[in-house]
Amino acid sequence: MARFIKTKKDTIGLSPYAIHFRGDKKSDFIRLRLIDFNSEKLNELEVDRVGEVLDYANSKTTSWFNVDGLHDEKIMQEISSGFKLDTLIIPDVLNTHARSKIHEYDNCIYISLKMLQYHQSNDLISAENFVLIIKENILLSFQEKVGDVFEPIRERLRKSKKRIRNSGSDYLAFAILDIIIDNYIYIISLVGEKIESLDDELIKNPSKKTLEEINKYKGEINFLRKSIKPCREMILSLAKMDSELLNENLSVHLKELQDNINLANDSLDSYREILSDQLSIFHTSVSNTLNDILKFLTIFSVIFIPLTFIAGIYGTNFDNIPELHYEYGYFVMWGVIIVTAISMILYFKQKKWF
Repeated sequence: MARFIKTKKDTIGLSPYAIHFRGDKKSDFIRLRLIDFNSEKLNELEVDRVGEVLDYANSKTTSWFNVDGLHDEKIMQEISSGFKLDTLIIPDVLNTHARSKIHEYDNCIYISLKMLQYHQSNDLISAENFVLIIKENILLSFQEKVGDVFEPIRERLRKSKKRIRNSGSDYLAFAILDIIIDNYIYIISLVGEKIESLDDELIKNPSKKTLEEINKYKGEINFLRKSIKPCREMILSLAKMDSELLNENLSVHLKELQDNINLANDSLDSYREILSDQLSIFHTSVSNTLNDILKFLTIFSVIFIPLTFIAGIYGTNFDNIPELHYEYGYFVMWGVIIVTAISMILYFKQKKWF
């Protein structure tokens, strides 16, 4: 399956305003969860209908409404109209193969980026599209499937951590972005360990399996770059954004996000160069091994050329070959062959040809 560009034929020509799911269905059901909180209380609930949470959008408390599963277009239409979102927003949410981006609308800020997951079973990385919509008192988040990536944030809210409970939807969005980017760095470090472990194999025993692993990790690094690099542009745009929805104090935290995403991108570039170097080392090692084999065969052949010449002369069918009638001619010929072979071996050894 293609991992870099995905599109379905039935989505070609659709209106950009059409609420049509344009991704791959990754969840069999839709899960709607809400956490409403302020410095004194917290209310956490799971609902069946969008209408049950609409009142929280106009309350004085801060709310986090999370949607797991995006394939139900009716629910997405209810979210669009219920929260008074621009008509372009939900179609963008449903286009899960879109590039990471940020856009400021009249009453909200739209952020989309890729959320990565490392699968230990097959040593591969998968990505799902994740969307945040920052409004004045409520944060909307959209995931393609149910996951526990943000459970640490929910635990911080439940344990009445002062900063996150006293802050608004903008700080909550920062906390979520921080977890996603930290996860980038963690996954890069896991892949990086695998890449660095290939160095020993390249030196000791470069094999076809080593080449396959190098090519596999080149694909994974390129996939990571495709998912993470646009995120740097998005974070930079968010830091420069002058919006009433973003508290001035948030700039310090956004600077931290910039540092982390720069670290992730720098690490990706480093590992990409390491893989290129490893590929060069592999081909050099294979070439050197082949050269050693050819050198041995060449020396072996050169030693036998004069011996073959001697044997060829005395294997000719002429009657008048004086040495054939000599009593010790056979042994003399062997003596010449042995002396010639030993002399050539010693000469090659002196020249350090082997």
